[in-house]
Amino acid sequence: MMRERKALQRVVALAALIPVASGLYGVLFGINGIGRAGFYNISADSHFRYLSGLLMGVGILFWSCVPGIEGKSRLFRFLTLVVVLGGLSRLLGLYLTGLPSLTMLTALFVELGLTPALCLWQMRVAARARDEADLGPVAS
Repeated sequence: MMRERKALQRVVALAALIPVASGLYGVLFGINGIGRAGFYNISADSHFRYLSGLLMGVGILFWSCVPGIEGKSRLFRFLTLVVVLGGLSRLLGLYLTGLPSLTMLTALFVELGLTPALCLWQMRVAARARDEADLGPVAS
């Protein structure tokens, strides 16, 4: 159990680097950071930077789940819901407007594949921790 918990903590810490780094990049470089330079819609750029800040915050909150990860199920599930809703919105956009860049398709995989898989893994680790706590120390 302890090895699985440590592995989950490492994977979540590493995976949370994706939204933190991409969010920070979006905050710093705005909408021009993902497309061709010369896009001057200030309102769209402002909204993009705002959403990038939210993305960065989601990653930071996932990092806050790493210590004591087995006890953070409620927050982990909530964050997963937020990420999946974003992924479903991106998927709808794909249907409505066409195929985005490879970077955006990779983000879609993270949002609808990796994040739910990590949530299921966190639920497994949390259940095992509860079971071990219910059993108490095992006599040798």
